[in-house]
Amino acid sequence: MYHYILFDLDGTLTDPKPGITGCVQYALRKFGIEEPDLDKLEPFIGPPLLDSFQEFYGFEEEKGQQAIIYYRERFSTVGLFENEVYPGVPQMLARLQENGCRLAVASSKPEIFVKRILEHFGLLSYFEVVVGSELDGRRARKEEVVEEALRQLLGEEALTQHGLRRIEDAVMVGDRKFDIQGAKRFGIASIGVRYGYAGQGELEEAGADMIVATVGELDEYLFNKRRSN
Repeated sequence: MYHYILFDLDGTLTDPKPGITGCVQYALRKFGIEEPDLDKLEPFIGPPLLDSFQEFYGFEEEKGQQAIIYYRERFSTVGLFENEVYPGVPQMLARLQENGCRLAVASSKPEIFVKRILEHFGLLSYFEVVVGSELDGRRARKEEVVEEALRQLLGEEALTQHGLRRIEDAVMVGDRKFDIQGAKRFGIASIGVRYGYAGQGELEEAGADMIVATVGELDEYLFNKRRSN
């Protein structure tokens, strides 16, 4: 059923908690804010950084943009590799690729970092398309990322309203409500993964079409969908 599969990165393919939370902690310290409990910074995993600094620490936009600069001081050299591929992910991607699925990454993280992470962990070759945000803040919304990934996978015609109704063989896989919302914006199916960083009931409330608990369950679901086509 699913020929085009879009994957989120953080909390879906890899566990980025040490890197992301450590870099947020580093940025906050620049403003004299000490946050020793990295668990409290988990909500930063998923949404655009500016939104998170504004929502959780009340930063105005200018201060939030400066916080992002501080964040990237550490992330660009250390934090992006403080990361771990979820067990079973390479095997899942290999099996899907071998069976003719066209795979993409659709992440709100800057594209330059997404590609470096995928390459570092030996995952880049599985993906036909890799889309992220721009360093200057453009294409930070998940809807924008999903749109560009679909455009690159399917072509411009598929993004017309008439064409969207026919994309029945595309799916977005992610761990946060933003992934589900991005899929719904373009009329494609969505799979929420519970092993990531969604809050209690978040994926259900967002309206995920399917929710899985483990990478193994995701693998079997996607593979069986492909095999039944």
